[in-house]
Amino acid sequence: MPLDILPHLSLDEMLRAAGGVALALALGGVAHRILFAVLGRLARLSASDADDLALDRIRQPALLLMLALAFALAAPLSPLLEQARELAGPFIIPALVGWIALNLVRAGAIALERQAQLADDPAALRSRHTRIAIFSRTAAAAIVVVTAGLLLLRIPGVREVGVTLVASAGLAALAVGAAAQPALKSLVAGLQMALTEPVRIGDQVVVDGHTGRVEDIRMSYVVIRTWDERAVVVPTSFFIDRSFENWSRKNEVLSGAVFLYLDPVAKIAAIRKEAERYIATRPEWDGRTASVHMTDAKSDYVELRIAMSSHAISQLFTLRAAVREHMIGWLRDAQPEALIHRTSA
Repeated sequence: MPLDILPHLSLDEMLRAAGGVALALALGGVAHRILFAVLGRLARLSASDADDLALDRIRQPALLLMLALAFALAAPLSPLLEQARELAGPFIIPALVGWIALNLVRAGAIALERQAQLADDPAALRSRHTRIAIFSRTAAAAIVVVTAGLLLLRIPGVREVGVTLVASAGLAALAVGAAAQPALKSLVAGLQMALTEPVRIGDQVVVDGHTGRVEDIRMSYVVIRTWDERAVVVPTSFFIDRSFENWSRKNEVLSGAVFLYLDPVAKIAAIRKEAERYIATRPEWDGRTASVHMTDAKSDYVELRIAMSSHAISQLFTLRAAVREHMIGWLRDAQPEALIHRTSA
């Protein structure tokens, strides 16, 4: 259809085209209103809020899609409308369908997140949160890529270039494969993490000397937030190829120790009694482990290990710090001779 058709249209034809467009858009709006009224009534009959969330997410793109379909049905009424449909239709409808699919994926992820919050087990909650995040982002990325590909293939020049590249794919395919290898490796690593779960969102980990909680997991990298609020970005493939520490793999229960280096004259039995007494008074202690052992003895010092346990990693840190501070203060008052005093030469 030539682009200069507009000057050759009569006034009656232009008015008929405008009237057809207005009527089609009105009918599309009414159909959308009726459809979503029925779907909304059905959604209210369901106990789950996932369908309500999905309807809210797709309401706007669905309206635009129905208006576009109504316009396409009215296009045969006028050559001008037919020309507009041929030019815009191949781009608008795939884009709107992709928009709806993307919103459905996001609505599904939010609904699953809300359902996962009902879990009593923190480890199970972290597991579900990680899988939902990885799979939803993978699906969203796939929808965007497919939609963009469909739109690009509608452009004649791009389609011809694509056909030419496919026809001469030989060495070009090898080059593209080599260039895409890191991205493919990250994609596979992200999917492996979702399935095997070596690390999950919320886990306490130690990676390359950095200790912190996993804040976010992407397809290509993982963000670890340290205690001093630094964000450590680690490639996803690191957690598949190398070893690391996961302190909360099953649960947050963990044991820790405080080491004291004292003079050999220290009265170990009294120190053990005081350490066990004080640990038992702390609210962070979970009642599992509270012991004192001499783990080393030299001519000028002895090493005492005070072991303790807590039901949460953050509380274990607080417990260790409190025990360390209390024992130093108690030794200063009760056994000052047990403390090692360094004298300058």
